[in-house]
Amino acid sequence: MQDFSAAFGEGWRLMLALDPELIEIVALSLQVSLGAVALAALIGLPLGALLAVLRFPGRQGVIVFLNALMGLPPVVVGLSVYLLLSRAGPLGPLGLLYTPEAMIVAQTILVTPIIAALARQSVEDLKGEYEEQLTVLGVGPLAAVFTLLWDGRYSLITALLAGFGRAVAEVGAVIIVGGNIAHVTRVMTTTIALETSKGDLALAMGLGLILVSITIAVNALVGGLRLTAARSAYA
Repeated sequence: MQDFSAAFGEGWRLMLALDPELIEIVALSLQVSLGAVALAALIGLPLGALLAVLRFPGRQGVIVFLNALMGLPPVVVGLSVYLLLSRAGPLGPLGLLYTPEAMIVAQTILVTPIIAALARQSVEDLKGEYEEQLTVLGVGPLAAVFTLLWDGRYSLITALLAGFGRAVAEVGAVIIVGGNIAHVTRVMTTTIALETSKGDLALAMGLGLILVSITIAVNALVGGLRLTAARSAYA
């Protein structure tokens, strides 16, 4: 208990003192996670909306497969990306292995199904609500996709935040493709695992406190967005 209290106190001290090593690790974590969410949004939002609007043979099977991808094992994704980016892999000449870019690729693969599946559900609900108006106005499928994406922006932001929560807490995939190299690819989750194994609980606790704070802030933001959306709907 004394070790825990000491680590907790030292973690708070490092966080409040804006320890340079701590700030560097947090900044890289946010850079990688936000980059992955941005790429995943560019892929996942249109994909989810198209699945919600279009009707084609095998659509239900595609939806089931997409939902299954939400539970992709991170270590399997990390291994797959590692094989693609290794020297013997097809993308080896790019030299991306053990770089932040490789970590972004791995996180993008993990986050895209989450954003796409949540976007599909949100857009499909809106389509059922506005289908008659869209039909009367003669809005085609492609135009309907953009219309429904904009109208459901608050719900879709929630999907993006869910994707960010998944990305920022990821450790398995990023440690495989990033290597946890100091000052290069070391992020919050991999540092917590490393420092705990080394017995440096202070730095691990400081990063843990920051990670928990980010998670709470994200959940608070989700709640605020939902409240804003509800108020605007009844305004």
